[in-house]
Amino acid sequence: MREWSSGYSRQQWSAPGEVSGRATRRGETGESRRQEETDPAMQASQMDEEIDTRKINNSFLRDHNYATEADIISTVEFNPTGELLATGDKGGRVVVFQREQESKNQPHRRGEYNVYSTFQSHEPEFDYLKSLEIEEKINKIRWLPQQNAAYFLLSTNDKTVKLWKISERDKRPEGYNLKDEDGRIRDPSTITALRVPVLQPMDLMVEATPRRVFSNAHTYHINSISVNSDYETYMSTDDLRINLWNLEITNRSFNIVDIKPANMEELTEVITAAEFHPHQCNTFVYSSSKGTMRLCDMRASALCDNHSKFFEEPEDPSNRSFFSEIISSISDVKFSHSGRYLMTRDYLTVKVWDLNMESKPLETYQVHDYLRSKLCSLYENDCIFDKFECVWNGSDSVIMTGSYNNFFRMFDRNTKRDVTLEASRENSKPRAVLKPRKVCVGGKRRKDEISVDSLDFSKKILHTAWHPSENIIAVAATNNLYIFQDKVN
Repeated sequence: MREWSSGYSRQQWSAPGEVSGRATRRGETGESRRQEETDPAMQASQMDEEIDTRKINNSFLRDHNYATEADIISTVEFNPTGELLATGDKGGRVVVFQREQESKNQPHRRGEYNVYSTFQSHEPEFDYLKSLEIEEKINKIRWLPQQNAAYFLLSTNDKTVKLWKISERDKRPEGYNLKDEDGRIRDPSTITALRVPVLQPMDLMVEATPRRVFSNAHTYHINSISVNSDYETYMSTDDLRINLWNLEITNRSFNIVDIKPANMEELTEVITAAEFHPHQCNTFVYSSSKGTMRLCDMRASALCDNHSKFFEEPEDPSNRSFFSEIISSISDVKFSHSGRYLMTRDYLTVKVWDLNMESKPLETYQVHDYLRSKLCSLYENDCIFDKFECVWNGSDSVIMTGSYNNFFRMFDRNTKRDVTLEASRENSKPRAVLKPRKVCVGGKRRKDEISVDSLDFSKKILHTAWHPSENIIAVAATNNLYIFQDKVN
């Protein structure tokens, strides 16, 4: 496995007054930015300011425990080019990071992501008909391919999906005829000459505006959304149904899967995740709490209750226990970039399936098999119901998923080697090489190992993302976002 070095970490929180409205001011005009790049004194003072700010922020978080429940990151997603990285949190906010361009003066800043835009995507709501509170927590973010200078992303909470447009503005019109410079309407009798409005340069503003709101289509909580490869439609999935939407139409959706029984007492499974095939716009897959996956073809019928392929691994009766059904529930399903394979994550393992072989997985990787003896205590503290995600690298050769104690695991499919790495403040210094971690199960513990009894189950990495073409990964650990890249020589 290759070595990974730390870029830096970001705190997913905003100080009061830091963000105003829907526009985030980002930097200066091109001329002033060029001046800073060539002015050594200004560069030195800026670096000192950055170091001081970092010290203040880190010590403030550490000493005052500023992070709240709303600051916990709930989803991480790179856009199709990898230039942008979006995170959503339990407070309904979306923070978009942009990758800085490599400069000759600061080549070590390769791959660094800085805040590009921050906006409030969802607000807490209340369903008066059902007396139900609707959380503002962002469950999923999905980017749309870039068609013009603006960026578009879908974000969803439990009930409502929103389409956001993120655009830049560095010019403003001046010289109106009917308005003065303050925007007030002028008295027509005072207008004696015709003026031609001109565009004047201004500080770069990044604006996030909601373009569509897709609501009132789900009775149960939305757990995933997926954009189709035709880039015209997407699907939203809740516990019992999957709906197909057109990106241009907000008041109508088509129900393509419905597993709700006539009598809810007969309910035996729920839908846990769903995703479109990356190349075939008619094909999608959804997973269930019973550890099964169903591949559906929308050409077969309007309602895809009858699947075209059914993936399930037969259970070994000798390993059957009280927890078998819980730990076999699939928390995430992902198509490989090539579209040939499926990857699923259950509580203890990651499995890779070949679309042409339904009977058993092609590969099975143990994520934290040492927790098998701890399932009883994990059930008591509800950790056994945690939903871990999994991701492919750009070439489908390495897979990554999270674990406890801020550990995350990588598995190389070619060499069959695996590694456990840790995302923490201690090893997040820039360009520090991450050291592999090992967990000791009973017996004598070596110096560099950590005992399974001393693992912190409150520190968990549920959400990860991999750059679509480079070895850059983003890891969300509670309210911190860590970005790592392969070691640069």
